[in-house]
Amino acid sequence: MPNLKTWFDDTLSLLYPRLCLLCNGQVHKGDHLCISCEMKLPETDQFEMSENDFTEKFYGRLKIEFGAAHYLFGGGSKTQELIHAIKYKNKRELAVHMGKMYGLKLKESDVFPKIDFIIPIPLHPIKFHQRGFNQSEAIGKGLSEALNIPQVLDVLLRNKMTSTQTKKSRYARMENVGDAFCVEHPEKIQGKHILLIDDVITTGATLEACALTILEIVPDVKISMVTLATGE
Repeated sequence: MPNLKTWFDDTLSLLYPRLCLLCNGQVHKGDHLCISCEMKLPETDQFEMSENDFTEKFYGRLKIEFGAAHYLFGGGSKTQELIHAIKYKNKRELAVHMGKMYGLKLKESDVFPKIDFIIPIPLHPIKFHQRGFNQSEAIGKGLSEALNIPQVLDVLLRNKMTSTQTKKSRYARMENVGDAFCVEHPEKIQGKHILLIDDVITTGATLEACALTILEIVPDVKISMVTLATGE
């Protein structure tokens, strides 16, 4: 006789099929994206190299131990659709799932270092209230679960509401976020290796501002960075 829970789950799937969080096509039980959408997400190979296009953004300005993005972000790409779904369509579940998938990739990398804590780029409380969640924190939750590394949310905080970084030059982006962050409970990360998490990197100005803010207060911290996507 079939297991009652299995029968119930199968019946529920027939009545209410699980849909892809991007295209609304039907997916297998337990999946979040359909095979077609997954295949159209253009992966990078940055997490397989200690030096790459990601780390190059910080040459001469900031020492990072490791840096990588999972997907390429371009106008009209499936990655753009993914990021927009997470940020503007309240797809927190999708962000967590993509973080887990990224975490499994990093786990296989020969160059990914030993990390003590994951720290997401924070949202200002007003922006958090408007959006309902922090997409970087959701991605970090998935990474945390896949890598078995704790995520810390009370060390790096945003104390200034900034305008959107879109279409700003690198210099304007740095000016925009230069004093937007602060550090609390610095003793938690003293002498540790932290992994900063964001959804997308373009110039790297936001990640750099966060790293410099942390290093000003806790200079013996080692810093690595990953993002879900990388743009131009």
